Amino acid sequence: MATQLTSDIFTFLNQLKTNNNRDWFNDHKKEFKGIQKEVKNFYEMLFSKLKMHDEVDNLKIFRIYRDVRFSKNKEPYKTHFGGSFHRKKPELRGGYYLHLSPNNESFIATGFWEPNKDDLNRIRREFEMDASEMRDLMADTKFKSVWGDLQGDELKTAPRDFEKDHPNIDLIRKKQYIFIKKYTDKEVLSENFLDDVDKSFQLIRPYFDYMSDVLTTNLNGESII
Repeated sequence: MATQLTSDIFTFLNQLKTNNNRDWFNDHKKEFKGIQKEVKNFYEMLFSKLKMHDEVDNLKIFRIYRDVRFSKNKEPYKTHFGGSFHRKKPELRGGYYLHLSPNNESFIATGFWEPNKDDLNRIRREFEMDASEMRDLMADTKFKSVWGDLQGDELKTAPRDFEKDHPNIDLIRKKQYIFIKKYTDKEVLSENFLDDVDKSFQLIRPYFDYMSDVLTTNLNGESII
């Protein structure tokens, strides 16, 4: 099984971008099936690598078909491939995501995209009490060189029942806690892309370990699972 992606993937996605209609897609269905198989193989290889150093129990590759029922954009197909890797819950928290898109728009992402209400409040209360460990993680030179700064949607002001001038308000007001690493097309198509993604995901583990500990305990450090 080849471990390197081919340029056929980006060529097809670019063509789909300019021909995003069912007639064109149906005419190129055989080509799509070949591309889909290559992409699926790559995600499965990454899944196998992740399982060597983490308890990842599920891979979900998202379908290329868009749900246009409630969208102003009625184009029927996505112009990228995406897949997520699910860590064993409830003990382990956080998740991995790989996004393949042409024109230097590929990326990997990790963290917490849509924490539920209870988890979000627990994270915020942790930072209200003490964010020193989180800040140490984010400031680590090697970590920062790969993952950069913490990203995610945030409130313009403090959440309800939190002080607006709290020293950790920059963390408390966030609604998502994610890290993103971008890739050029050349990097995605290189022979070491699979290993680079895997090594980058390995580097996120201290963050996941910390957040898993937070989300499986109360503010007294007592287990809630």
